[in-house]
Amino acid sequence: MSLFRDDGIVLRTQKLGEADRIITLLTRGHGRVRAVARGVRRTKSKFGARLEPFSHVDVQFFARGSELIGRGLPLCTQSETIAAYGSGIVSDYARYTAGTAMLETAERFTDHEGEPAVQQYLLLVGALRTLANGEHAPHLVLDAFLLRSLAVNGYAPSFGDCAKCGLPGPNRFFSVGAGGSVCVDCRVPGSVVPSPQTLELLGALLTGDWGTADACEPRYVREGSGLVSAYLHWHLERGLRSLRYVEK
Repeated sequence: MSLFRDDGIVLRTQKLGEADRIITLLTRGHGRVRAVARGVRRTKSKFGARLEPFSHVDVQFFARGSELIGRGLPLCTQSETIAAYGSGIVSDYARYTAGTAMLETAERFTDHEGEPAVQQYLLLVGALRTLANGEHAPHLVLDAFLLRSLAVNGYAPSFGDCAKCGLPGPNRFFSVGAGGSVCVDCRVPGSVVPSPQTLELLGALLTGDWGTADACEPRYVREGSGLVSAYLHWHLERGLRSLRYVEK
């Protein structure tokens, strides 16, 4: 029997029995973790409200054996709130749908439980904080998070130089299968020709140039969101269920 302590973001919850829940978290030190929280659905539960999606929490786990991920699910025995991002997200439809898509993306990019994914964890914490504070338009925050999640998982798209031959950009064509912008000689069937302003926007979101991103016209933002969605679906091999509800 061992005790473990970590901080993480609650990704989702599932009912278990009459009063319990299975909590899925993305933690700093152990990656994605599923744990049982006993009695949290009871009215008198001391920490049930802390274990809701979007919550940033400090959690204590009780596990059998010397490893957190092993035989059976660990128990979540204590929880302290670090930041309640949900209070600034769930009351606004655009923020809520964008935030839900972020949580689903983070879970999809952390397939194996117990494997640390520190960069993905830090990206999610920062994105939820920005979303909850209303610093930028929710769909821009989401697209920036999706692009950076792709990048830290080895799928960074190119929005300037040719993704196949490296020809310096800007290049006219864009192919999700080829890895982003491609030149005339490297273009493949199915390539599209997005506006130069759209590619500039996506490059700004990837690098954190919010001045450029915030000033972009809505038509280029919509076109960019379509490219991000297509690129994400290509690499995840199936779409995000929550992305269809995002307000553009």
